[in-house]
Amino acid sequence: MSDRARVILTVTLNAALDVTYVVDALRPGTTHRVRSVAERAGGKGVNTARVLTHLGEETLALGLAGGAAGAALRADLDASGIPHRFAPVAGQTRRTLAVVSREHAGEHAGEHAGGRRGEVTGLWEPGPVVTDEEWQAFVRDCFTPALDRASAVVLSGSLPPGVPGDAYTQLVRLAAEAGVPALVDADGPALRAALTAAPALVKPNAEEARRALGAATAAPELPAGLPAALVAAGARAAVVSAGADGLTACWNGERLRLAPPRAVSGNPTGAGDAASAALALALARDTPPAEALADAVALSAAAVAAPLAGDFDPDLYAELTALLRTELELPPCPSSR
Repeated sequence: MSDRARVILTVTLNAALDVTYVVDALRPGTTHRVRSVAERAGGKGVNTARVLTHLGEETLALGLAGGAAGAALRADLDASGIPHRFAPVAGQTRRTLAVVSREHAGEHAGEHAGGRRGEVTGLWEPGPVVTDEEWQAFVRDCFTPALDRASAVVLSGSLPPGVPGDAYTQLVRLAAEAGVPALVDADGPALRAALTAAPALVKPNAEEARRALGAATAAPELPAGLPAALVAAGARAAVVSAGADGLTACWNGERLRLAPPRAVSGNPTGAGDAASAALALALARDTPPAEALADAVALSAAAVAAPLAGDFDPDLYAELTALLRTELELPPCPSSR
């Protein structure tokens, strides 16, 4: 890469306007008084861009947006100081609703609108139907030009209806042609297709990894075996998240496993997106895998303790980073192709 500024791209093809309701206690089948409402731009890649911005890194959020919710999404990104380039679509950007029950808050649940956060119930709308012309315009006018200044790209989240099933495959290959490493955080068929393009890194959770690998590959039962299976399927490196049990990885021929040194209570919605931010930085900086995994575990745990997806608790992040020690485990995994 030349002397161009380091910019990490995030791609959110199924972006969302995230709406968070806080209630005292969630009781199905009853009426609730909402104590506070928060609305902000969301989707996995947007959350990752927000974390990177909070870390002081230069980032550019890319994606598709349409309708009133899409306009609100762009306005929030402007207000948050997150550079963005979202291609217009005729359909309506989806909304996601998170209902947070304060009665289940824990020690590190944080504060939001005067009350502690706790257990979260999510309701996700489907995304807009995207035409082939809209998809091609995104690739041509948003994604490809942005690669010129990119040091890494994060491709994350679901694909809205109409976007081709091999969308991430196409984007990984375009990034590779430009010399930009790509991280893919996706599920099922979208991740399975992306593996054929040999992405620099994939970061699913355990269930997403199993769905991508499918029964035909005899996906391992335990999360510890999944990263090597993803590398064997085509990824150059793989990190698999297992919630509070931390991350396992197969990276540069090493098997690694790391968990937070203590439990952190709160809203886990954006934890994986924070981990993607840390891992994208590692790709951009060519950070050693063990150090990258420690940073990802610390940042994702600190995100659990923050009020909303895309935020993190900086004090907890610093504390956990100091505490974490990565141990090499198990025999070396197969080298990536």
